[in-house]
Amino acid sequence: MAGATAARSKGTYLGAQYRSLVPHRGAKRATVAVGHSILVAAWHILRDQVPYRDLGPDHFTNRLGKERHTRRLIAQLAALGLGDTVTPREGAV
Repeated sequence: MAGATAARSKGTYLGAQYRSLVPHRGAKRATVAVGHSILVAAWHILRDQVPYRDLGPDHFTNRLGKERHTRRLIAQLAALGLGDTVTPREGAV
């Protein structure tokens, strides 16, 4: 039940985890995976006596770092036969 509730949350790591798993595993298995993550987090919190720290909804997109992510995407474009020169837009962060 907690996994289903956390899966509906927006702006959290658990919600992002659910949304990334649904296309591959289905809704029920993704809910169980989120519940498992809650259980593992609770165990670590109780064992180490630390507060919960949410990784954030962008954890899955930013976990490798911007430079590594950019290199991977350029390699994918090259594998598709597209040009591999990319220039940053003005005002982009």
